[in-house]
Amino acid sequence: MHDDRQQFLEQRRALIIEMADDASVASANVELLKASDRHGYSYMWDWLGVPIIQMPADVMAMQEIVWRTRPDVIVETGVARGGSAILHSSLLRLTGNDQGIVVAIDIDIRPHNRDAIESHRFADRIHLIEGSSTAPETLDRVRDLIPEGAHVMVVLDSDHTHAHVLAELEMYAPLVTSGMSLIVADTVVEELPVQTHRPRSWGPGDNPKTALDAFVARNPSFVLDRQVSAKMLMSSSAAGYLVRT
Repeated sequence: MHDDRQQFLEQRRALIIEMADDASVASANVELLKASDRHGYSYMWDWLGVPIIQMPADVMAMQEIVWRTRPDVIVETGVARGGSAILHSSLLRLTGNDQGIVVAIDIDIRPHNRDAIESHRFADRIHLIEGSSTAPETLDRVRDLIPEGAHVMVVLDSDHTHAHVLAELEMYAPLVTSGMSLIVADTVVEELPVQTHRPRSWGPGDNPKTALDAFVARNPSFVLDRQVSAKMLMSSSAAGYLVRT
């Protein structure tokens, strides 16, 4: 039987490019993001029994990235209810990496959220650090957990103000090793109207996307991972998938 795997991949790449260039798809995507955000769509999902405040498309993108790049360490700022930490831990195990770890940081890890993480079957890969992600002592603790020669990826998903995300980028981007991913969550905030239904200290003009644009302008070794971003619909972070060259 004819092996059509390469043909399938080439057809898929062409369709991704075609869709990315379709202005009507982009417009419909933004309108659906706006409408679903009013109902807290990203809050509706679990990963292996733990709430994960992510869009399903971003969860799918994460598993593609982890499978393709095979990190040894995933550093994550922002723990929330713990689903992302469990996601990252489970993906490391699925890649067959027996030594891979997740370093998850949050300024306030509430007892019930800590319990949900630490009682989970995938907790053994997770190191929780409670403290400000932008405090020098927190960064020191993260560095101490990274083995020499490890392949490191970073996910930034805590306070979404421009100043905070830019500070995190300056501190944590240097940890990312060549060929690995730097993911900045919730870049979609720049495209959404001010959230009167869920007030936040960030919004259009002051958010992860504005911080990322400022950072990349000064750090050209980080480039958009187009094989991910070009196909993202209903994503919180489509503009936030970078790779270190």
